Amino acid sequence: MDTFIENQNWRYATKKFDNTKKISSEDLETLKEAIRLSSSSYGLQPYKVIIIEDKTLREKLQPVSWGQSQIVDASQVIVFANETNVGNAEIDVYLQNISETRQIPLETIAGYGDFMKSKIGALTPEQISIWTAKQAYLALANLLNVAPELKIDVTPMEGFDSEKYNEILNLTEKGLNAAVVATIGYRHEDDATQYYKKVRKSTKELFINL
Repeated sequence: MDTFIENQNWRYATKKFDNTKKISSEDLETLKEAIRLSSSSYGLQPYKVIIIEDKTLREKLQPVSWGQSQIVDASQVIVFANETNVGNAEIDVYLQNISETRQIPLETIAGYGDFMKSKIGALTPEQISIWTAKQAYLALANLLNVAPELKIDVTPMEGFDSEKYNEILNLTEKGLNAAVVATIGYRHEDDATQYYKKVRKSTKELFINL
């Protein structure tokens, strides 16, 4: 636990990446597995995770990302795209996955499926999109937690034009929406931000004991 806290103190939102350093395929797989194992409501994982290395594509994304250099200098750009339409069909696919993974008959989890369908089916399209975007943020949290363990830097980013991302990456036609972005790689030695003291609320200010 001490190491985890130390690594959380080490991490920061990197402002300048070293574009000569790339994440190894082994470490990238570890990051992907951490994201895959993220918790989500009902376990549905109503999002896709898009990993972008292509330089030309990233150059297209930079202007609609407030011009931030991390988009082109990081080792990879990760887009967490929430599903905008989750309904009975998606739930049925998930139930089939449960059945096959746990080797149990579908009928034994039919009640759980009906429960999910009743709750999700009662949501408006806007509510569904908000809910699925929240699930994407949970996946981002896993990335933020595991990357420092590998001494890999992550910058979570909300400073981008979601509609433009959807257009450039052809997300809308796939029923997806760019919810949040993370750039990953290695900090540049010239990034002064890494030397700043971390500013957080004190324990007394942040926590309420009842």
